[in-house]
Amino acid sequence: VPPSRPGSLYSPERGPRSSRSPRIYTRTGDEGFSSTFTGERRPKGDRVFEALGTTDELSSAIGLACELSSEKGHVFVEQLHKVQCMLQDVGSNIATPLSSAREAHLKRTSFSEEPVLELEKWIDRYSEQLPPLRAFILPSGGKSSAALHFSRAVCRRAERCVVPLVQAGEADPNVAKYLNRLSDYLFVLARYAALKEGKEEKIYTKPEP
Repeated sequence: VPPSRPGSLYSPERGPRSSRSPRIYTRTGDEGFSSTFTGERRPKGDRVFEALGTTDELSSAIGLACELSSEKGHVFVEQLHKVQCMLQDVGSNIATPLSSAREAHLKRTSFSEEPVLELEKWIDRYSEQLPPLRAFILPSGGKSSAALHFSRAVCRRAERCVVPLVQAGEADPNVAKYLNRLSDYLFVLARYAALKEGKEEKIYTKPEP
């Protein structure tokens, strides 16, 4: 996996920095530009960095859901940790625009369909244990469930950021597929968490005129 801050640990001018205390700041982005893994300098408003930032936000949201779910002893927490690791690979693929990637880049940052299929297995497993969905569910069902619903909403936004990159041939289609399935997984998991905790899922009711 490429570093999240390319060049932050090594400077061609000064050589490698101490591995004990690498600097967090690099000053390379002060002018409003940042680097892709392929070495391109692009504006920070570029859709590549918008997608990267949103997947990072998604991982953070899932991290919060993990902590709340751990407090309740949910067994799916390890799956969520695996998802966070997979999102690092998603970010690596996004940070490697195919238009400027060399073969060495592609070998390190390719994204296969296997994680998508794994999510589908998890979705089926939890769906079988849930009551039928007969109404629109509002984000609710306890803290774990609500945090998972929030993660789902961020995941949808991450998918919307990635789709244009895929359509432009800059990112692997499996990345968009993964985010699409992940939002479904988080929705099912939110319902499962509410069920296991005995919390009520609030449903949409049309307000009285």
